[in-house]
Amino acid sequence: MQAFLAYGSGIDDTQISGRWIQISFFIAVVFFNLCLAIQVFSVGMAYFYNSDWWNLHIWLVRGYSGLSLILLIWVFLMPFPPRVQSLTAGIPVLLGLQFLTIHLKTSFPLAVFHPLIGFSLFSISTTLVHRTSHIVFPNHNQD
Repeated sequence: MQAFLAYGSGIDDTQISGRWIQISFFIAVVFFNLCLAIQVFSVGMAYFYNSDWWNLHIWLVRGYSGLSLILLIWVFLMPFPPRVQSLTAGIPVLLGLQFLTIHLKTSFPLAVFHPLIGFSLFSISTTLVHRTSHIVFPNHNQD
């Protein structure tokens, strides 16, 4: 009976589950982007207002960086466009570079690249939110 209802409606379970995977991916990407925004805010607060905000900055990156690896696996579970896949793959790479620029001690201070890489990370994450929204809500974006 259930197969008949799915057949009669023109929608199969694969389409429904695929749609929910895409929506869940979009929500996770938005969450990641919000974490980045809060992290940028916290470093500004630490630098210009009160250094206690630095703890939030550190805590955030430790908390959400694992999400980048989950997103990386997730983006290849569904047939997302290559551009979305490459943007998603860029996030853990940039997070790794962020980590290296802060923790590697060399004769040239690599930390000078930390804010530039952070800007690139935020830009890629925001672009990923935008691109994914066009996939998840195709009719909504035709304005």
